[in-house]
Amino acid sequence: MAQVSIILPGKVLEELKRRAESEGKSLEELIGEAVLRETSTSDPAVKAELHLMLCEKYLNEAKKFLEKKDYVQASEKAWEAASQIVKAIAASRNIELRSHGELYRFIMKLVREKGDDEIRRLWLSAITLHQNFYENWLPPEMVKENIKDVEKFVEKLKAQLKK
Repeated sequence: MAQVSIILPGKVLEELKRRAESEGKSLEELIGEAVLRETSTSDPAVKAELHLMLCEKYLNEAKKFLEKKDYVQASEKAWEAASQIVKAIAASRNIELRSHGELYRFIMKLVREKGDDEIRRLWLSAITLHQNFYENWLPPEMVKENIKDVEKFVEKLKAQLKK
C-alpha cells in the first residue's frame, strides 16, 4: 500500500468534502477514484484494490476509536469498511456502486449468488452502525459486537475477492 499526502487550498478541500458527502463517499474514496480516472486506469483489479485498501484502513481506524471509547466514530469507520469491501467486489466485476440503494441491491445479489443469508444479516449490523454515527443511541457493548460482525463480514467478502 502506497500513501501520499496532498496539499490543497481550503476552498478546494471543502468542495471535495461536500462532493464526497453528496455522493455517499469518503474523501479518500473520491480522491482515489479521481486519480484512477486521471491515470486512465480502468483495470477492475486496480479499482478493487483501492476499495480493499480503504476497507482495511477504515477497519483499523474503527478499532482505534473503540480503544478510545469513541463509539460514534468507531461506528462510522466500521460502516465505511463494510461499504468499501462491497465496492471492492463490485469493482472487481467492473461495476460501480453509486448509492446506498445500489449497495443494498448488490448485497442481495451476493446473497442470492452464494445462497448465504448471513451476508445480509452481517450487513444489517453495519447499517446499524452507520445510523449510530448520526444518532448515537447504541450502547457501547452493541457497538463492539456489531464491529465484530463487520469484521466477519469483511473476511467473508474478502474470500469472494480471492476467487
